[in-house]
Amino acid sequence: MAETKQMEALVSVDETDRAILNQLIRDPRQSYREIARKTMKSPATVMNRIKQLEKEKVIKGYTTMVDYDRLGYDITVIIEIQIAKGNLHLVEKKIASNPNVIAVYDNTGHFDATIIGRFKNRKSMDAFLKRIQKDSFVQRTETKLVLSTLKERWMGIA
Repeated sequence: MAETKQMEALVSVDETDRAILNQLIRDPRQSYREIARKTMKSPATVMNRIKQLEKEKVIKGYTTMVDYDRLGYDITVIIEIQIAKGNLHLVEKKIASNPNVIAVYDNTGHFDATIIGRFKNRKSMDAFLKRIQKDSFVQRTETKLVLSTLKERWMGIA
């Protein structure tokens, strides 16, 4: 799957596209008219550009930024996993289906995958880790508890 993504053609964006994307990153609930005012473009231009960016899958969807701490999910962990050869995507897919998992990354180094998860308490985190460690393809895990978050935001487009 990662190979497929790498083979997809890069989409060329100009200054107008970048300005529109940055507005949507800041606040995806803005109207075309609002974005047009902030980018000094016409609402029709904004609408056409957004539709084109959606068609090209540059814009994959719209979401809400949630303060998980305020909902009781105040335990964030970074889990690194060594996975038996040839089983990486199988294990990652299984882990990614868990609702507590925010991100799953393939990576280089001593570990094959990095998982970021959020939990309400140590007991649920412990149960999740034990389920991962029981998987016969998981060779080793290393878990880091996040003590504080200095920045957690989508990046702007330069």
